Amino acid sequence: MENIKSYVQQHKDRFINELIELLKIPSVSADAAYSQDVINTSEAVKISLEKAGCDFVEICDTPGYPIVYGEKIIDPALPTVLVYGHYDVQPADPMELWTSPPFEPVIKKTDIHPEGAIFARGACDDKGQMYMHVKALEYMVQSNTLPCNVKFMIEGEEEVGSKSLSWFVERNQEKLKNDVILISDTGMISNQQPSITTGLRGLSYVEVEVTGPNRDLHSGLYGGAVANPINVLAKMIASLHDEDNHITIPGFYDNVQELSLEERAEMAKAPFNLENYKKALDLNDVYGEKGYVTNERNSIRPTLDVNGIWGGYTGEGAKTVIASKAFAKISMRLVPNQDWEQITELFTKHFMSIAPAGVTVKVKPHHGGQGYVTPIDSIGYKAANMAYTETFGVPAIPVRSGGSIPIVALFEKELKSKTILMGFGLDSDAIHSPNEHFGIFNYLKGIETIPLFYKYFVELSK
Repeated sequence: MENIKSYVQQHKDRFINELIELLKIPSVSADAAYSQDVINTSEAVKISLEKAGCDFVEICDTPGYPIVYGEKIIDPALPTVLVYGHYDVQPADPMELWTSPPFEPVIKKTDIHPEGAIFARGACDDKGQMYMHVKALEYMVQSNTLPCNVKFMIEGEEEVGSKSLSWFVERNQEKLKNDVILISDTGMISNQQPSITTGLRGLSYVEVEVTGPNRDLHSGLYGGAVANPINVLAKMIASLHDEDNHITIPGFYDNVQELSLEERAEMAKAPFNLENYKKALDLNDVYGEKGYVTNERNSIRPTLDVNGIWGGYTGEGAKTVIASKAFAKISMRLVPNQDWEQITELFTKHFMSIAPAGVTVKVKPHHGGQGYVTPIDSIGYKAANMAYTETFGVPAIPVRSGGSIPIVALFEKELKSKTILMGFGLDSDAIHSPNEHFGIFNYLKGIETIPLFYKYFVELSK
């Protein structure tokens, strides 16, 4: 334990500088303008894995962006850990809300991170957390303490739905064979209280289009005589929830797993301060489905949210038009047992059925994935808990996340192995938002903790 601590302190500045260089590359997978930057990042990841000690590293072509695969096999008879991460990042928009340029990383002190945090797009999600595993491997190789085999699979399309990952996994099952999958793309409760994510929500993401007249119309000459697609879309969206914020799509809740009162009581043990939660978001009150508290609404219950809505004139000044079209992007977070493809069909059928006369409606599915729950009595969970306990001084708390990592269910289906979600980020790290950051403490603590997972996983596997 002291060896890894001293190694991290000795190489602290280098670890931080290496991550900063990786964060400078704008690997935005959603925007084709950054395609070369995404490819450049995959090459940078390959070089980092080679330097860390992988014996074999390759950039694997896919129908989309490449996947970086690396491995260090010390004995085929020993267990194998497969590390998954992603090197692509979210778009940085809106740029004007960043306090420093998103791809010019800077270290700033905050109330939560008095030792400093790296501010940059991808700092926490997922370059910083992915790179912890690279540096953890470096330590284990340099100190000759790697107790088992390790494989890396780092993709470049996570932020756009991992479109090529299933294609790759299906074609490389022998190469990816493992005993446990390790991912750091989640968070923990606080820097004093670690947690292990044991559940993820699934996702169905769609785009809707409402069309009225064949062109934009003068709102004075035609107002009140033809259906206004924006008005219609607003009413249709509003009808998707009832007065209790219950989703009104027929069949939507048919397969929702209801947790027992005992399970809900266990969840309630996680530290949570509602007043601090509201203060952090500048809210005067919370909002959500009746009958559930905040930590249940954002984890064990399904949701439906509009992620974007547009149509008509939105420029400066006035332009009195009835728009020909209106659009919205809608995401539904799903709980385990809800099939995302079935939910997409239910949404499509219902949304089309509630369209009034005078408009036509199109629903375009984008992507989705299944929810996931991992047992807390598995060897992998126990090893992660022992690692956290040793570095933080307190046991980890199991928590359900409201987020979605669709590939976790894919891994279990195709590779027949469980995934352990060892996140080191915080809710306050502003992932997907302006001013995303990752604490220096969290980054270095991850490097310190991950080798212990390997140690305990091998010991418990004997």
